[in-house]
Amino acid sequence: MKTLTGYVRQAATALRFLVLATVVLGVAYPLAVFGAGQLTAPFQANGSVIHDAEGRPAASALLAQVAATADGVQDPGWFHARPSAVGWDAATSSASNLGPNEQELQDAVTANRNAVAAGEDVAPSQVPADAVTASGSGLDPEISVDYAMLQVPRVARAHGLPEGSVRSMVEARTSSGVVAFLGQPSVNVAALNLGVAAAGSK
Repeated sequence: MKTLTGYVRQAATALRFLVLATVVLGVAYPLAVFGAGQLTAPFQANGSVIHDAEGRPAASALLAQVAATADGVQDPGWFHARPSAVGWDAATSSASNLGPNEQELQDAVTANRNAVAAGEDVAPSQVPADAVTASGSGLDPEISVDYAMLQVPRVARAHGLPEGSVRSMVEARTSSGVVAFLGQPSVNVAALNLGVAAAGSK
């Protein structure tokens, strides 16, 4: 039978291991990961926060953030994001789960295409695919360059800006390099709208 001294020795060993594990796994490792993130990718590590012209946090580059009217429709004065099955609510990120052959999805795409064509005053055939289909998360923060350029005349009129200036904003915020290579050139809607807001307030 183990003596009281043996039990005390085992308890002390367990306590020392607990303290060591807490220091290494609960303090040193998190600090190391935090430090590595701050050194190598501070923008991403801090939430990919986009700031407005006055330096205030305004949005995350990772989430769609739209200006919507009271009935949930995107405000016509700003660049629009892709449609969302969850109303761009980050708390309920999800897709519609409708298959490409389902009539409900086909009807939604047709309705979206007609609405975008009417809003931008173009033919339905000129509306790009990402303007009428939702992403898998419902929170895609970016749109294609084609869709952004399609919206330039409407946004420029709404803010009294030259179309050329707004078009330059789109070009300046178009992804390039590795990001574009892995997918396709795209534009972050929140960053674009913040640029329009800053230009419109001058």
